[in-house]
Amino acid sequence: MGNNHSHFNSKEAVEHVAEMQAKGIVDATEIHGTEIPGHISAATDSAKETALTISIIWLLLIKMSLTHLNIFYGLLTFSIAWLIWKSGRSAWLGWSRLERLHRIVAQEKWEIDHHREQEREELTALYNAKGFEGKLLEDVIDTLMADNNRLLKVMIEEELGLSLESQEHPLKQGAGALIGGVFASIICLAGFWLYPWTGLLFGAILILIASAAISAYHAKNQMIPAIVWNLGLAALSIGCVYFLLQYVL
Repeated sequence: MGNNHSHFNSKEAVEHVAEMQAKGIVDATEIHGTEIPGHISAATDSAKETALTISIIWLLLIKMSLTHLNIFYGLLTFSIAWLIWKSGRSAWLGWSRLERLHRIVAQEKWEIDHHREQEREELTALYNAKGFEGKLLEDVIDTLMADNNRLLKVMIEEELGLSLESQEHPLKQGAGALIGGVFASIICLAGFWLYPWTGLLFGAILILIASAAISAYHAKNQMIPAIVWNLGLAALSIGCVYFLLQYVL
């Protein structure tokens, strides 16, 4: 009994399970969440941030009274550096999340190897809460406890709320961020090249609308509010820069 309380931090099995499930919910919300694929989330976020940032840099360069060609080269140079940062950062965040997942799996495996009776109590509490009772509950627990690999998968997914299959390779997330940023850069720069005074902003608006719509679609959220919020926040940010520059420069 003393070992049980040590493992559960002086909590009953059902309390421990509830606490670990809450911890799993927090884990699952990091980086890009569990509903929308990581590479799509990275691509849409990168596209939105790239479009907004290029628009702000464009306003700054215009205030410097540079030539059309110099502004274009300035935006192109910034875009290249920005894309390196965005894709590298997205990949690094993916690696960090994967490393953390490996650590959680290793910790849970250690608990299975050294606290099998306590793990059985946790499983019993979990499946009893799901409606399993009596002989059926005992059969389910015996089946899971007989296979360590299956037991580990169940404890990771049921207790912590993490899905092992949903974890993407970090390079895939980095590639998503790179593709989204490249696409946004091309649209914005092409708009500026063709129509110096309105083309870039028009391209940025298109990118914001498309990215918000794609994110909302994959997350199964309402599309119109997502688009309106993204456009509103972007307009507020760009407008703030524009009006502040009137006083600063």
